[in-house]
Amino acid sequence: MKIENINTLGELKKSGYKSRGIKEELRANLIEKIKKNEPTFPGIHGYEDSVIPEMERAILSRHNINLLGLRGQAKTRLARLMVNLLDEYMPVIQGSEINDDPLNPISRYATELVKEKGDETPISWVHREERFFEKLATPDVTVADLIGDVDPIKAANLKLSYADDRVIHFGMIPRANRSIFVINELPDLQARIQVALFNILQEGDIQIRGFKLRLPLDLQFVFTANPEDYTNRGSIVTPLKDRIGSQILTHYPDSIKIAKTITAQEAKLDKRQSELVHVPELAKDLLEQISFEARESEFIDEKSGISARLSITAYENLLSTAERRSLKSGDDKTLLRFGDFLGVVPSITGKVELVYEGEEEGAASVALQLIGDSVKTLFPQYFPKIEKLQKPDETTPYDDLVEWFFEQSGFELPDDLSDAEYKEKLDSVEPLNELIKKYQPEISEKDSYFLKEFLLWALVEYKKLSKHRFATGVQFKDLYGSYISDL
Repeated sequence: MKIENINTLGELKKSGYKSRGIKEELRANLIEKIKKNEPTFPGIHGYEDSVIPEMERAILSRHNINLLGLRGQAKTRLARLMVNLLDEYMPVIQGSEINDDPLNPISRYATELVKEKGDETPISWVHREERFFEKLATPDVTVADLIGDVDPIKAANLKLSYADDRVIHFGMIPRANRSIFVINELPDLQARIQVALFNILQEGDIQIRGFKLRLPLDLQFVFTANPEDYTNRGSIVTPLKDRIGSQILTHYPDSIKIAKTITAQEAKLDKRQSELVHVPELAKDLLEQISFEARESEFIDEKSGISARLSITAYENLLSTAERRSLKSGDDKTLLRFGDFLGVVPSITGKVELVYEGEEEGAASVALQLIGDSVKTLFPQYFPKIEKLQKPDETTPYDDLVEWFFEQSGFELPDDLSDAEYKEKLDSVEPLNELIKKYQPEISEKDSYFLKEFLLWALVEYKKLSKHRFATGVQFKDLYGSYISDL
């Protein structure tokens, strides 16, 4: 069907066009995608066996949907991707405020126009991207905003009485007729406003200022809500929940691999940054592990959740830290260093809700502890595990390295070292080189330097070495020498 050749109601009828409700439209297009084995929600990772099948079932059932989950779980993204399940173009009566279907007009304007012009009624075409409406529920949202109100200015201009339904100014919901309407953070909507949605959800009609006006609206509602909101700011009134066909629970990625895929997709990186900084896989794993550790941390409120945005912004900050260093040192290319992870602290502190104990520790201290916990979690994947309790005479693979630090007065890694100086500095620790050769013989030279620094930080976390942060870098010492110097 060539829409450029169809400009009137008569031409639309001749084309064989058949109108259908939006829920039928979504259902039919979803069926086609499933039959062709095409992705229904492209760009959504980790939901293939959980949320996406439930979304598909809800659409096949023609349900309105409530997406319930903590922040940063792609609830709004899922709702927006439903647009891809709509027909590319939809005909409407030209000039209609509420997207009247040319074959089934419901507004007074549209019905009178069709009555007057018949098959010559002009129509226009609306692209599916224009059929998505979104409203963030805030306490100041009114019934007039969502549903509509009497417009005194329109009444005065048209010289109409307030008893005439032509003085109505339609709100967002009627204007979204035959479209997807999303209300984000539904519990934030005042209870009396939620009540106003009852009829629309159940009967598909609205009432404005007492007008006996029945508009059988055709809408696909999608609501999003955070379970924390039920106790913190508000709640979804029970009769409204009862009218929502499907409630779907979202979740965070359940593996590092999925989390890395999401971060790589969503991080906004300059092309220069990607080419300039070499990032080992271990560094990417470590970055994602921070979010996993935060979700288990005793210092962080688990009800608040740890958004996927933490990893995304942390990755952006991580590469920016390396980029800034390379600009100052004059390096054309640079290796990511473990010390660059100190640059992700601002991305962590702003995205975690601390409990009382966390507040006592301080946000920056908790962030550094999360990095340390991530190191301890990943360490056994690369090197022999360090046991907490060991016999005094028991030897470990790390004894020579600890002995090396005991013999040195201190080993400093300044932040602003050039790549050549950084490599030379780490290569000077011979026991460190031996450990890498023994336990990670296949590792590339580029990745080996990050792994060396990772090993030093791990030994600090396991209380084999001590670490002191000074203004422009980090100093590593043996544990006892550090203790004596503090006396």
